[in-house]
Amino acid sequence: MTALLVLCTCPDAASAQAIATALVQARLAACVNILPGLRSVYRWEGRVEQAEEVLLLAKTTPALFEQLKDRIVTLHPYRVPEILGFQSTTGLAQYLRWIESETTDGSASP
Repeated sequence: MTALLVLCTCPDAASAQAIATALVQARLAACVNILPGLRSVYRWEGRVEQAEEVLLLAKTTPALFEQLKDRIVTLHPYRVPEILGFQSTTGLAQYLRWIESETTDGSASP
């Protein structure tokens, strides 16, 4: 089974919580970790910017990426949210099966 880890930065804890909850409730992600305390330095519209952000780590499947991406775009306050997916075929087999189960029929638990 291939898992997909999707990274997404949010401007604050409230938007991060809302997006994480929506993704799990819709079974687009089995789990979303919310990591506060992130400081980003980036170029935006020709200027170097800095911002305090919250990072989301969503665990899903490659088949659900487009739906997950679309849901994030709909809910996210940024005009161009960071949404990056990384595939993994390596991991604890039971955990990989749990991700697959929780994004389909919900019959497994961690």
